[in-house]
Amino acid sequence: MKEERTVFALTKSLRAIVGALAIGAVCASALAAEKVVAVTSYVEHPALDAVRDGTKDELIAEGFEPGKNLKWDFQSAQGNAGTAGQIAKKFVGDNPDVIVAIATPSAQPIVAATKTIPVVYSAIADPMAAQLVKDWKPSGTNVTGLSHMLDPVRQVEVIKRVVPNAKRVGIVYNPGEANSVSALNNIKGELQKAGITLVEAAAPRSVDVAPAAKSLVGKIDVMYTTTDNNVVSVFESLAKVCNDAKIPLIASDTGSVKRGAVAALGVNFYDLGRQTGKVVVRILKGEKPGDIASSTSKNLELYVNTSAAQKQGVTLSPDFVKSAAKVLN
Repeated sequence: MKEERTVFALTKSLRAIVGALAIGAVCASALAAEKVVAVTSYVEHPALDAVRDGTKDELIAEGFEPGKNLKWDFQSAQGNAGTAGQIAKKFVGDNPDVIVAIATPSAQPIVAATKTIPVVYSAIADPMAAQLVKDWKPSGTNVTGLSHMLDPVRQVEVIKRVVPNAKRVGIVYNPGEANSVSALNNIKGELQKAGITLVEAAAPRSVDVAPAAKSLVGKIDVMYTTTDNNVVSVFESLAKVCNDAKIPLIASDTGSVKRGAVAALGVNFYDLGRQTGKVVVRILKGEKPGDIASSTSKNLELYVNTSAAQKQGVTLSPDFVKSAAKVLN
């Protein structure tokens, strides 16, 4: 009997120990598995929304699911620089595992606010001009990311294929956004090589876009837009000016084609988001952002809108339309 009681006691104690260890392991596993990704975008419009959604979908595909083992915290600055700064301070205070900053005006205050929390920028045309990284090599800092920098040579080719005899190209841009100024200077230099003049109109706020566009009527042969966030956020107002004045409108964001542009040669922003998500996953699994080189998306697509071409008084060549990855009627 004494031996049986001893065995029973030992068995009971062993079960208690195993149970405690199991509970501890589960709790530890849960704590270790939960990751926090804080995401901020300067403004919500189709291109930036696609980056956000692509990033989230890639995380889910890699096994990081919101509500299970991932806390996903998204904040939009709604196009306000002051709000972008407030979000940066909040995120740094929250100390997440990774911060994803979409668009230049959101990325700059985040990078300025922390030198320790991993930061992955995305949808930045020129990360060097924005002073996020020094070059395309691994930064050695807490920052890495994805750019949608476009080759101005190919952009000018699209302009010339839509309006072969164009001599004056108009552009509406935000002079306070490094992303826009860099893109403007790149396209300006290439247009000059082709004997084409760039006519500029500043729009510091989204409400300034339509008036700025109207100021160019009668002065230009074609309107071109970069991925300026002010412009893209109210793209329909720009398209209306071009429709009324019969000015062909060309974008560098494929998402703007269905919103009224005749054509656009640009990156697929959802794919850019998926690429961004892959970088975030690498960091969540232990890699340092400073060891991951910044990169650009090489997957460019041509979108064409034949209905917009008709409204804006331009005839597209059959070969040009045929070369498009997507044609909207």
